[in-house]
Amino acid sequence: MDTYLFYLIILFILAISDLMVGVANDAVNFINSAMGSKVSSRKVILIFAAIGILIGSLFSSGMMEVARKGIFNPAMFTFPELMLVFLSVMFVDVLFLDLYNTFGLPTSTTVSMVSSLLGASVIMSLVKINKIGQDISRIVNYINVVKVTGIFSAIFISVLISFTVGCIIQYLSRIIFTFDYEKKLKRYGAVWGSLALTSIVYFIFVKGIKGTSFIPNAVIEWVLQNTLFVLSINFVFWALIIELLILFTNINILKPIVLIGTSSLALAFAANDLVNFIGVPLAALSSYMLALRSSNPYLLTMEGLLKPANTNPLILLAAGLIMILTIWKSKKAQTVTKTEINLGRQFDGYEKFDSSPIARSIVRIGILLGNKVKSVLPSKIYKKINKRFDTSKIDDNYKKNDKPAFDLIRATVNLMVSSNLISLGTAYTLPLSTTYVTFMVAMGTSFADRSWGRESAVYRVNGVITVIAGWVLTAFIAFIAAGIFTIAFYYGGVIAVVAVSIFSIYTISKTSLIHKKSESKIHEKELVYSGNVEPNNSLLEDINQNFHYALNIFDEIYEGLTNEKRKILKKALKKSKEFGEYNELIIRKLLHSVHYLDNGVNEKLDIGKVISSFRELADTFNDISKYSFDHIDNNHSGLIKEQIIDFKHLKDLLTNLLEISVNVLSKQNFLNIDEVENIVQELNRMIKKISKNQVKLMKNGTVKPRTNLLFLNILFKTERIADDILTIINFGKHLSNQKSNIN
Repeated sequence: MDTYLFYLIILFILAISDLMVGVANDAVNFINSAMGSKVSSRKVILIFAAIGILIGSLFSSGMMEVARKGIFNPAMFTFPELMLVFLSVMFVDVLFLDLYNTFGLPTSTTVSMVSSLLGASVIMSLVKINKIGQDISRIVNYINVVKVTGIFSAIFISVLISFTVGCIIQYLSRIIFTFDYEKKLKRYGAVWGSLALTSIVYFIFVKGIKGTSFIPNAVIEWVLQNTLFVLSINFVFWALIIELLILFTNINILKPIVLIGTSSLALAFAANDLVNFIGVPLAALSSYMLALRSSNPYLLTMEGLLKPANTNPLILLAAGLIMILTIWKSKKAQTVTKTEINLGRQFDGYEKFDSSPIARSIVRIGILLGNKVKSVLPSKIYKKINKRFDTSKIDDNYKKNDKPAFDLIRATVNLMVSSNLISLGTAYTLPLSTTYVTFMVAMGTSFADRSWGRESAVYRVNGVITVIAGWVLTAFIAFIAAGIFTIAFYYGGVIAVVAVSIFSIYTISKTSLIHKKSESKIHEKELVYSGNVEPNNSLLEDINQNFHYALNIFDEIYEGLTNEKRKILKKALKKSKEFGEYNELIIRKLLHSVHYLDNGVNEKLDIGKVISSFRELADTFNDISKYSFDHIDNNHSGLIKEQIIDFKHLKDLLTNLLEISVNVLSKQNFLNIDEVENIVQELNRMIKKISKNQVKLMKNGTVKPRTNLLFLNILFKTERIADDILTIINFGKHLSNQKSNIN
């Protein structure tokens, strides 16, 4: 049994890891509404969330049955077999969730756990069936097919229900309150707030109370039999409290509602999702204790797991404390939070996701449907509805750096609808995904609030599509990965378990470095797109860095192409894409800086031409590096000796041009700008000369057509690079003349 004690220790280490990576992804959804609306400081929001987690963790014991007998029939497996299944599930869960956290993509710990359990138990079932020579159709004896189907159906149906309900409730709420909701709140706030809080109390304490192990049965029975009375008392109580706050204080009553709602959603999360993190290790512990009491543990079948789980409240509280610590400290948790908030924010800014054909098609269909509805509705009604969604007063209420992603009305709806749906699932022991519910409710409310405008719709829609596609991949990959690990552990034993443990440690440490680097880049982009550029990061310094980057890329293109080094060209191609992103940031800064430019500069400069030069510079380097890489990657003929010599002259002149430009920008000594112009002219003359040499080579047939086309492309794109550099240098001169940094 020493081996299985070792496995049990690993399982509980993995349980702690799973609590941390799991809460960093799935659990973080309960603070998104409070964070996005900036209802209070992060510290206060997390305190309210912590209260909900602690209470909710005690409500979760009823959900532990899913890990013990919800997916497989434990009576069909022996103790050693189930221990390997549990190990596989936990390794997959930790690795998978950490990977999603690294890239800030919300996924489902529920789907990950259920899919992993299904994959591992299916593979173990097939191994057993093959070993004893049974027909594969007997697998239905091992797997609870009906229960699994019900679980996945509930999870994916909840996606549609969550979006729809969130959209409808938010639309009606906005019609009632509008974006300028303060006056309406004094009139309807008591009733509306009381309904919100009473509905939360109903689903959390009346429906969720059945999952507790520490409340006496007599109390539970009384509450369930007097539901209507409990709800009536709650409604009157909350209505009086809120009305008194409205009449005698200046407190925005939505703030306490959002904070209480945050606690309630945290409670619902912990009650529903704690099983995803510790359910499997606790099932393993129960299995181990049953095995210790058996005379032959290695052949012991695990029908003992069919008995109801009786989880120690201290274990549940300990798990809750680990989750609380994680949401306070985890950087990856903040990244996942940011993804959902940015997809639902009310204003434009940096969009993390690109466009896609599917997203563009969906947006076009949406525009057509919107125009159709507009044409059908009477003009007066349309204008009246449209007026309820007027956001013109939002910006007046906040400072630029203080503007929340959305207002408190939407935050309240997010919390109320999410809490209700998750708690309903918990009450009926359906392991709904808190991520799916909260994410889709948030997307439904943002859609109803018209947050997805023409400027951002394709990026937001593609972001939602990307997240949902990730959910499908979660189920598929978790199933496959758990099956593979189960096979490895079954045949590899302790050696395989140790190997996977080492691999897991390495992978998690690697993803932490990737996350840190990625977040640094995203932070800079968000600052630029929001217009909050750091004072010490002037445009002149950015242009200087831009030219350094360009010089480095061209050197690598020359080295890779002349020496036919594929790896160097691949590196240059990657850098050219980063160069393009950097140039887009400069363009954004320039657009934010236009209002700082004085009239004299505006008259002398064609801002449109400057922006075009930055964009062309990026496109040109990307084209050259791509053509060069593709040429060598396809094993085409390299440059001949004459072309290499000409290329060397070309590179030297362009290097000289970039180095002098960098020197001019660094010292802001634009007296040397004539030297820049002279080099550009010399470069243009050399290009014409080299072009004539190429014509001679073509006539002689001494160079292959593909190689010649590549070289001519590089030649004339270099001419464009020189012209763009000159335009940008002249722009830098005018900026310098203002004797101030433009941020």
